Amino acid sequence: MASDLANADVRLTVAQNFRTLASSTDEKDIIAALQTLLSFVNDGPGTTVTSAQRSEFNKAHYTRTLQFLVSNIQADWLKKLSGGQRAELWDSLFLKGPPEQTLLVLMEAIGELRPSGSLDRIVNITERFLQSGRLADLLWSYCLQTSLSDSAQLRETLLSRICALPDLTANKLHPNNRPLFSPQQYYPLLAKEMLTALERTCQALRDGTNCSLMFVAQTFGKVCIQGHSDAIMASMAPHLSACTFNDMVWQRVCWKLLENVPQRWMESVLTGLVQAVHGPDALGRIIGNLVLTNKTAQFVITHKVLLLQYKYKTQVLRTILSYLAADRDRRPLLIQVLRSLSQAWANPSAIKHTPVEQQFYVSKALLLSVSLLKDSELQDLRSELLQCMLGGMQSHLDSSVVRIRNMGMVVGECLSSRMDFGGIKLKFEYEQDEETRELLFLMNPDPCEESEPEPGIGVCSSEESDPSPQKESSQPKLKTDPDSELDSDDDLTPYDMSEDVKMSKASQPRYLRDCLEILLSSADPERVELSLIAAEGLVRKNSFAAKEISVQMTKVLLHMEDKYSIDGFLNLRQATMVALTVTDCLPVTQYLTSEFYSLNYSLRQRLDILEVLALAAQELSKPVAGDKTPLVNSVPSTEISPYPGDNPVHWRQVVEKRIQSKTKYISKGASQPAPKGTRSRYAAVAGYFFFPLLRNYDKPQVTFDLLGSDHLVLGRLIHTLGIFMHLAVNAPIAAQMGCALLDFIWTVRYHTDQMVRRGILFAVCSVFLSMPSHSLLVDLSDQLFETRTWLADVAESDPDADCRSLAVQSLVLLDESLKKQLQGSKQPSLDS
Repeated sequence: MASDLANADVRLTVAQNFRTLASSTDEKDIIAALQTLLSFVNDGPGTTVTSAQRSEFNKAHYTRTLQFLVSNIQADWLKKLSGGQRAELWDSLFLKGPPEQTLLVLMEAIGELRPSGSLDRIVNITERFLQSGRLADLLWSYCLQTSLSDSAQLRETLLSRICALPDLTANKLHPNNRPLFSPQQYYPLLAKEMLTALERTCQALRDGTNCSLMFVAQTFGKVCIQGHSDAIMASMAPHLSACTFNDMVWQRVCWKLLENVPQRWMESVLTGLVQAVHGPDALGRIIGNLVLTNKTAQFVITHKVLLLQYKYKTQVLRTILSYLAADRDRRPLLIQVLRSLSQAWANPSAIKHTPVEQQFYVSKALLLSVSLLKDSELQDLRSELLQCMLGGMQSHLDSSVVRIRNMGMVVGECLSSRMDFGGIKLKFEYEQDEETRELLFLMNPDPCEESEPEPGIGVCSSEESDPSPQKESSQPKLKTDPDSELDSDDDLTPYDMSEDVKMSKASQPRYLRDCLEILLSSADPERVELSLIAAEGLVRKNSFAAKEISVQMTKVLLHMEDKYSIDGFLNLRQATMVALTVTDCLPVTQYLTSEFYSLNYSLRQRLDILEVLALAAQELSKPVAGDKTPLVNSVPSTEISPYPGDNPVHWRQVVEKRIQSKTKYISKGASQPAPKGTRSRYAAVAGYFFFPLLRNYDKPQVTFDLLGSDHLVLGRLIHTLGIFMHLAVNAPIAAQMGCALLDFIWTVRYHTDQMVRRGILFAVCSVFLSMPSHSLLVDLSDQLFETRTWLADVAESDPDADCRSLAVQSLVLLDESLKKQLQGSKQPSLDS
């Protein structure tokens, strides 16, 4: 009964003060009404309002009071107050009541008011609301569960206002938004307020007060899912790591905070946290054994971050895997992760259909997992790792991508070294680059990277922990015999032998037939090397002699092996074969193209044939240097003779220069004559390079299956055909070549090997570049729609970035060619 009377009294008082503010013109009455309303939210000493009255006002009348003040923000009675009175009475009503109601009213007012002085007033109060720590009070009220009006709908609305405040204010206030409302300042402030609420929670738990972290966890998760985890974690992660170092209460609070994060937001919280923490120890203190109790967290940590995504740095992988290995209860998850990684690394389908970057990411995770295993665990997993190593290495080495092959070799070396098969270790020859060095380093990580300095305790100086390199380098000198320095000849200046010419007993052959005889019959390494060095020049100097033995010499060079380890053997051999092909084009080209599909050739020889044909075609497509007209006789000499009378042309040149310098020209022609067009030598023989290579591609042989396992040669063949097509631009046979090439690649356009797909897309680009526009519409009208659909699909979904880029280029070329042709067909003819 007494509470009902108190509630009625509060209701009557509030209504009376509203009427006073709305109707009174006396400044004293206005100030008294505002002071009466302020007394309900001011719990300081000297107040006459009881706790029951204050609770009733906050619960039923506070929001209505703020809405009344906002609606009368332009009223005459407010203008009568001075600046100090408005700050003390009007502003304080917004800054001393329940913060959740204040925030909702302020955000509603910002959304409804138009740009004016009233809006600026509300924005100023909102800025003071954030700066005075009211967000921390709001979060803390929900931790104590003292919020007077709480419901699922109100909580969701409040969460959306807190987490999206920068977006809401930017949409309304742009371009006059306040710096505090920007994401760069607001979200670190929100992180600071959440840390304040957590600190109050820790103190309350020490005092024996129960708290709830549900609302703070929901705010934490919602901010992260909206894409602001970096800004939040940059402020929270270091603080949480330091506070949990020696404080179990803080650890319990962090564990409970993450347990209360809703499942739909758990991934964004964990991925942001593992990137922000320093080391696995800090991660373990903050999240505890969350991966054992929360299925979503376990899926994110043990599967999604390691196998489905590949954007994280190596330090993130090290932190996650070391976190799993740090606790006895979590080590079974490390074994589970290792099995999953080994299966993914050895999966042939994954190697073909996933990007190289993701395969490198999985390789790093696999090596880190193996390095964290104990010897007993390694023995239990020995058979599985051996099967993974053998199958995965085979799949990687079968790839035509050099990076993938190098990954297979490095991971195979590291696994065999870690498992120690009776002292037998694999060793491959490969060129080390940044990726291979990083993989090798993962098996022997630097312990300094994993250690985390204790807060407040300095790190030992480098002089005490690490011996200086100068001291280490000086130690061997102390052990040397001092008498040995007397006989040292280090002070003698060496002779400069950089320009010395190596003397040879044999001389270079001067005739091409002598070169051929030496290559056929000689067993002297020096004579063979000199013959290879001289062969290309002799072919190009004497084309008549080269044509007589061109096919025979090409056959000898094609079958020749580097038995004597000659420097630059492959380049010398290739250059001579290219010279022979250019000099005697048709016979040599017919021989090489016919031998490409013949029996008893290695893959290396078939690749050599394609390289020689491609280089020869490129050389034939260029203008001949000898066809250029010399400019010496056509341009008169401008040198001035020391005796003017000796040069009869001298005075004419001087007069001509003076005339030109004093003459004004409206327009000038070309200063130099346009280059004279020359006939392409390749256009006449393009068909001999191109069509024979399409003859027997679908007929597998005993040692050669182009459409099967020999996809390396297939990719190179398609790329070479694309080169032939590109060089045939403006040739009469270009349209026929383009149709044949598209028919060939259409059967293999969905090949699993990415190098083959790259070659296919390069060939498509060459077709669209070289074929005339009208031929595309006439000869390929039935295929253009399907080709365009296929290219769009590749540009969108192919796992290889180069393939996607080439598909986009092909679509652009196709659109430009069709647009050019259609615009040309719409122009009216002269006959009409």
